[in-house]
Parts: sequence; structure tokens; C-alpha cells
Amino acid sequence: MPELPEVEALALDLRGRLDGHAIAKIHVAAFSALKTFDPPLSALEGTLVDDVTRHGKFLDLEASGLHLVLHLARAGWVRWRDEVPTIPPKPSTKSTLAVRVVLDDQSGLDITEAGTRKSLAMYVVRDPLDVPGIASLGPDPLTDEFTIERFREILEREGRKQLKGVLRHQGTIAGIGNAYSDEILHAARMSPFKPAGTLTDDELHILYDALRTTLGDAVDRSRGLAASELKGEKKSNLAVHGRTGQPCPVCGDTVREVSFADSSLQYCATCQTGGKPLADRRLSKLLK
Repeated sequence: MPELPEVEALALDLRGRLDGHAIAKIHVAAFSALKTFDPPLSALEGTLVDDVTRHGKFLDLEASGLHLVLHLARAGWVRWRDEVPTIPPKPSTKSTLAVRVVLDDQSGLDITEAGTRKSLAMYVVRDPLDVPGIASLGPDPLTDEFTIERFREILEREGRKQLKGVLRHQGTIAGIGNAYSDEILHAARMSPFKPAGTLTDDELHILYDALRTTLGDAVDRSRGLAASELKGEKKSNLAVHGRTGQPCPVCGDTVREVSFADSSLQYCATCQTGGKPLADRRLSKLLK
């Protein structure tokens, strides 16, 4: 799933590519992706792209006062095309193409979604806050307003909730997903199951620094890369996420996994849990 660093880099890349272009046409190949009806999709035709920005994990193309907002969900992506086909795409449940944006010079964007679980969402709105997911976002962790005191208040408010879930919840902190929450906790040497409200002052500072550094470094590495390069950059720099069974790059211990119904987390027992493996919830249920 694209998270804050990748969406930030996508926005930067697309801002340069779309600057000065007008939107000629938008074709929807997966009708389930379009979540709004007013303004109509046709209202974007002929509009000039003014900016491309990010709200959490939402990508926002602003064009002549309207906003085309995308949430790429788990398996969505944006692909630049120097030239798009002249024949509009046909709706198909077998194709990965969800939406095609055609620009005034016949270049454009293909918004795709792999897999059978279709969660990609597109909104056409007058104000980004008209998108429920944006209106309910927590603070952005890379802004100046996200101070350590703000972070302290969040963790104290979350109380006994586990750090992993607190970091991932978009209404609590915007932009962090499954991958970077694993990476932040590994960098901070903390268990994903540690209750948020139990951190000491030293631990608070360590986690805050790990959060800002992990995300900031990922944004810096991604800045200037084309959309086609971002997935590879992210994967090549992960320490524990998606690396189950491989050695931890810090201590050499084997990276372990805890599986849930529709996701999993990865961690290093030596670095994060004092050498004690965490219970795998899914495996525990099978053994009962």
C-alpha cells in the first residue's frame, strides 16, 4: 500500500508532469472506483491543473477550483503514459485499469489496481474536506505542528491501545500504514504491542525521533524519483517489514511475523521485545 512517503513523492512527480496541462477527458474503467456524483466527472474536462498535493495517503489533483482526489488503497498505483490510446478503455473486471486521465497533448495517467479486492477510490469534489476520509484525518506527522507535545497528548489519550494500531490509525496520525509502522517501531526498538500510554519520557522522545526520521528519510530518498521507481525504492530500504525469515540488518536475528485476518506485522525479537517472540494470533486460534 502506498503510504505517506510514496504519495508525497507521487505528488511531487505529478506536479511537474501536469503543470500547465489541461484535463481533456477522464475514462472510468472500474465504476466502483468513483465515489461521488456532484460535481459530475465531466466538470473536470477542460480544466487546467493547478497543483498536486497530498493529504495523508490521499492524492489531490487540483484543477480550476475542483479536486480529483485518489486513495490508492492496498494495491492501487498511478502510471504516467507519454501517449495514451485514442480508443477509450472498456469496463472490465479482468483489467487492472481503473481510471484513465487524458491530458490536452494526449499524454496522461493510468490509475490501476491489482488483485481482486477492489478498494481504490476516486472523488470529484469542490473542497478536499468533502472527502470523509480526509475530513477525519489526524495530524500529519511531518508538519511543524506535529510537536513532541502533540505526540505525547495523542499517546496518553490512546491509553492501553497498542502502538502498532495507534500509528496506523488514520484518524489518529495521518499517512502511516502497515509498512512504516513496522519500520518506526523497529527503529525505536519497541514492541508493536506496547500500550501507547505507558511510555516513559525517554521512550516518548525515542519513538518521536524514530517516527520523524524514518518518514523524513523515506521522503528524502523518494524525492525526485519517477512513479515507476518508487515501489522498488521503498522495498529496498525496509529493515523488517516484508522480510520475514531474513536476518535483521541491525542485530542479525531472524525477522519474525505475527499474522492477522487480513494483514501481518514483522519485527525483530532481539531489537524490540527483549528476545521474546510475540504470540501469532492466527496460529494461536488454530491450536485451540
